[in-house]
Formats: sequence, C-alpha cells, structure tokens
Amino acid sequence: MDYVDSKRKSNICGKILFAAGITTLCIIFLKQSPDFSTPSQFSRQQAGVTHVLVTGGAGYIGSHAALRLLKDSYRVTIVDNLSRGNLGAVKVLQELFPEPGRLQFIHADLGDAKAVNKIFAENAFDAVMHFAAVAYVGESTLDPLRYYHNITSNTLVVIKAMASHGVKTLIYSSTCATYGEPEKMPITEGTPQAPINPYGKAKKMSEDIILDFSKTSEMAVMILRYFNVIGSDPEGRLGEAPRPELREQGRISGACFDAALGVIPGLKIRGTDYNTADGTCVRDYIDVTDLVDAHVKALAHAKPSKVGIYNVGTGKGRSVKEFVEACKKATGVEIKVEYLSRRPGDYAEVYSDPSKIKLELNWTARYTDIQESLQIAWRWQKSHRNGYGSP
Repeated sequence: MDYVDSKRKSNICGKILFAAGITTLCIIFLKQSPDFSTPSQFSRQQAGVTHVLVTGGAGYIGSHAALRLLKDSYRVTIVDNLSRGNLGAVKVLQELFPEPGRLQFIHADLGDAKAVNKIFAENAFDAVMHFAAVAYVGESTLDPLRYYHNITSNTLVVIKAMASHGVKTLIYSSTCATYGEPEKMPITEGTPQAPINPYGKAKKMSEDIILDFSKTSEMAVMILRYFNVIGSDPEGRLGEAPRPELREQGRISGACFDAALGVIPGLKIRGTDYNTADGTCVRDYIDVTDLVDAHVKALAHAKPSKVGIYNVGTGKGRSVKEFVEACKKATGVEIKVEYLSRRPGDYAEVYSDPSKIKLELNWTARYTDIQESLQIAWRWQKSHRNGYGSP
C-alpha cells in the first residue's frame, strides 16, 4: 500500500511540474509577443508627442489627413467601420510608417457607445479630428435617417467620450452645406446657416451640439466648413476610391474619371437651368492637400475654451461645365456628357470668402489650378482602376 501511494504521489507531482513548465513557457512566449503585457505607447502620454484620434481615417479625406499628421511626427489612431473607407488606404499608411507607436488602426463603429468609450479608455488621446460621416447630398435626401444617425448621433457619442476621458481638443469636419443657398456671395462665416438637405442639416445639428457643449467646458474647438474637395496625394500614395454602388452619389471628379476610364459610358450633368452664367452649378473646389493643411494649422492654433469657425475654400467659384472641360484636358479623354434634370437638394452657387482663415490661421489655398489637381488625381486613378483592391 505504501508503494502504491508513493507512486500515485509521484505521478501527481510530475503532472504538477509538467503543468508548471508549460505555463512558464506560455508566459515567456506571450511576453515576447508585441501585444502582451507592456503598456501600449498609444495608451500613455509622451512628452513632445501629440496623439490624434482620426475618425473616418480610412476614408478619402481622413486618410490624407492621417498621412499629413504622420509626416509631421504626430501619433495617430484611426477608427473606422469601413462602411465607406478603405482598408487599403490604412495598409498604405502602415507600410509608410511601420515604427512602433506611430499608427494604429481600430475597426469600430462610432454608433457603438460602449466600443467608443473603450477606445478612449485604452488610449491617451490629445486631440480628435472627427471626419467620419456619410457625405453625399443626393443620398441624404433619399435616406435622411441614416444621415441624422451617422452624423449627428455619432458626433454626440464622440463628444461624450471626449468629455468622460478628458480629451479637450476637437477639430470638426463640417461643410458649406450648412449654409444652404445664401442670398449673397461669397459665403463668410457670418452667413446665416439655413441648410436645405439632410446632410447639411445633420452637420449643422452636430455643430450646435459642439458649440453648446463648448460653453460649459474648456474644450478647444475648431470647426472647418469645407467646400468641394478634389485632388489626391501629389506623391501618388493615396486617392479617392468610393464604393461602386455609390458612384452616382459621389463627387463630380470621380464621375469624370469613371467616364474617362470607360467604367461608365459618359458623364451625367444634373441641372442646366440654374441662375448662373452657363446654367450649371457653381462650386468652390478645394484641393485635399490644402484641406488637410488647414486641419494641421487648426490643430496648432486650437486653444482651451476657444472656438474657431472657418470656411476652407479658394474663394473662387467654377461652374460644372468649366470643371468638366478641365477634367477632359486633365485626362486627355473626350468625355461624353449627358444633361439631366436637377438633383434634389442641390443649390445654384456656392463659393467661399476665406479671408478669416488666412488672417487667423495664416492659411491660404495653394493648389488652385483645378486642371492640375485633377491631373494628380487622374494619375492615381489610372494606376488604381480597382481602387485599393479591397474594401
């Protein structure tokens, strides 16, 4: 009996030692893993490093902003649900900036308050650039609830998370659509806001939420109202790649390129009876490189308890017909043009007075030749016929 008991005890001890050995090996292996134990550089403040959360950073404008921030040595976290953004754009940024602590991507939906709160709890953000939004005027008239949820409700979630976790700088991506169709041109920041489509209304509601909250907090706020964005990264690393099903809702530049590539048979111009010189809509086209430069300057000038509101445009309006002619020259393709009735929610003439942003932030649009901007974007489109190749 003593021999049997001794053997049993020996077996038990052996199993314990074996289990302990396996456990030790697992711990050693996990500690060597980059995802284990040591606090992430993104989770702590670092002297001399500004950590910016870029919502919608997989999208057209957001990815270009992330690129500029990374080039300027900011630490960047991109949050995107990829409903409109492209994982391919994130991969390009990751390949350009592979160093630890430079860039991280988090797949999450800003409508999920629990997930957003977790992201803020686990990361030490210094500022937020809030780009994430659905952004097509025509689509907003067809599906208004989607726009109020995605833009207004989600912005409220972000602001609440910022308040809860002490993040006190916000650069907000707004739009000239909040002005509607003003009686006088050019549009200044003091022009009354009277949006005429759900996209503009949802953005204005978001602005109102931000402004009301800023009165009761020390938040530094910069609201940038964009005009019509064109162009792409001059070095050809990033471009615009909307979902195929959204091509008809997208920017005129994308439609021009699709027509030039033969993706669509021609270009459809909606509205030729507006009260403008040639009957087509007049818009202020701002190059995306200039636009992200305005964001970086806004971030540098943001001050606690202060609100800055700025138009970001060139100050010059061009008609749709002028734009199409510039696109034909940029692509070298004689694009077929079909003229149709007006698109719901559009307005005749919109261009900015950018004097305030020049005076206060020392920002001026530099890429004002629309044909040149289109040529740069066209080079990317020709070499990326399938966009980034994956959603």
